[in-house]
Amino acid sequence: MIDRIYFPEPLPINPGQKPAQPQPAKSGEKAGDFARILDGKLPVQGLKFSSHAQERLRARGINFTDSDLKRLEGAVESVAQKGGRESLIMLGDAALVVSVKNKTVITAMDRASMQGNVFTNIDSAVVF
Repeated sequence: MIDRIYFPEPLPINPGQKPAQPQPAKSGEKAGDFARILDGKLPVQGLKFSSHAQERLRARGINFTDSDLKRLEGAVESVAQKGGRESLIMLGDAALVVSVKNKTVITAMDRASMQGNVFTNIDSAVVF
């Protein structure tokens, strides 16, 4: 019967060298700078449509031109600059609820479907 268990010590990755130490932030840098720099390095992604929104657009016969999509993306960027998180965007005869942070259209409805609806959990609105 074995009555002892041995746990070997981990081997150093680079024998003879000190482990890397985290570098202190340079003066004038803030915690948000990393996120800003990272955002600048990532490829620009356009607006996305959730599967729910795609289903609503299809069911209600709502179509957007390239010009409409550019206006919609511009509206989302404008709301983001003003600190909005969830926005109602009225574009022609369509109402779209958009997650600004995720750049995702959550749901969509046409003018007929808007009648009597209450939009909740939004903090901004854009009307075209």
